[in-house]
Amino acid sequence: MSWDAFFMTMPYLAVVILLSIGLYTVLFKKNLIKIIMGIAIMQNGANLFLVSLAYRDGYYAPIFTSAESTDMVMPTAHALTLTSIVIGLATTALMLSFTIMIKRHYGSINTEDVRRCKE
Repeated sequence: MSWDAFFMTMPYLAVVILLSIGLYTVLFKKNLIKIIMGIAIMQNGANLFLVSLAYRDGYYAPIFTSAESTDMVMPTAHALTLTSIVIGLATTALMLSFTIMIKRHYGSINTEDVRRCKE
């Protein structure tokens, strides 16, 4: 495998690593803040995947009006990424506000303690 091919696959390896770290955190951690951080890491992995799919070597952004050629990338993946960032911010803020309410009501942000208080 050449170095060029290796460097072209680096973003996809980073996506797999980010998604794996996020999934591990969500599945095996008991602290709600850590679970929210794992979800945010997975969201960033998905955003990196969308941006990696949109990259084309030698192509130009469609906003670049004085390009030498008409080889332009599709802006759909970038628009989806921006939308995903905004939605991720809103859902993270909502999850953190739920965590604050859980802490006030149950006195803990550990999922096992909250589950025991429910029963």
